Amino acid sequence: MKNNTFYSNGKLLISGEYVVLDGANALAVPTKHGQSLIIEPIEHSNLIWESLDEKGAVWFESEFPIKEVSSSFTPSNDILDRLIQILHIAKQLNPLFLSKNSGCKITTALDFPKNWGLGTSSTLINNIAQWANIDPYKLLENTFGGSGYDIACAQHHTPITYRIENKTPITNKVRFNPLFKNHLYFIHLNKKQNSRDGIKHYHANKENSKSAIQDINRITSEMIICNTLDRFEKLINQHESIISKITRQTSAKHLLFKDFKGAIKSLGAWGGDFILATSKENPTQYFKDKGFTTVIPYKDMVL
Repeated sequence: MKNNTFYSNGKLLISGEYVVLDGANALAVPTKHGQSLIIEPIEHSNLIWESLDEKGAVWFESEFPIKEVSSSFTPSNDILDRLIQILHIAKQLNPLFLSKNSGCKITTALDFPKNWGLGTSSTLINNIAQWANIDPYKLLENTFGGSGYDIACAQHHTPITYRIENKTPITNKVRFNPLFKNHLYFIHLNKKQNSRDGIKHYHANKENSKSAIQDINRITSEMIICNTLDRFEKLINQHESIISKITRQTSAKHLLFKDFKGAIKSLGAWGGDFILATSKENPTQYFKDKGFTTVIPYKDMVL
């Protein structure tokens, strides 16, 4: 067996958070940051797993027999159990995967901090799916769950729209390259939001999502063709108001940045990870003064 290397892009959801689960058309962008997976053959019949962070430091490592992947078990939240579960389901989807008794060393390498929420899990799922030659959406569905927009971003190198129709993911490449992108910034909220918790909260609290989906679809379409910052800010504010009402959550701007002059939008599950901020002047100092030191210009984040 020869060495194999796979790579998947990270993701950010610009519009359609939560309601993408119910068929809304969402705008998403792949990021310049992602995760690679390298497979190297070894002499014995074990799998040696090593996960590296963006600084090259090992954050997880384990060694286990290949036969464990074929065993059925109930996974816990333990990292090793979760990993074996993913490989086990990959093997169910393709029985030829890891069917030979020849082991390998697997190295995953992130090029972004794990707590950024750019897709530590989705990039892993997409990489393993490439390795196992299976449908990544099916692997996601049977492991972490979610809408699958992050898998679409992992595979695409341009902005996309993404929706679910009759349980089938539909992805379209779009030209989203705002004339005002030099006034767009991504700010990390210093904590990672668990997507599964966010989805659970949405399903428990959502109200009138059908009519809201039509409004979100319109906003998504307008965002793509929008050519002024003022109009884009209005679309962001409309979007935040709709999702706030549906999920009964307070927007990031009202919660943390009431005095900010530009618009602010949560990206993905509310309460953590990155927000998108619009500002006619560089807002880095404003956010640093508030304790948020990771401020990334649009051009440095989006692929």
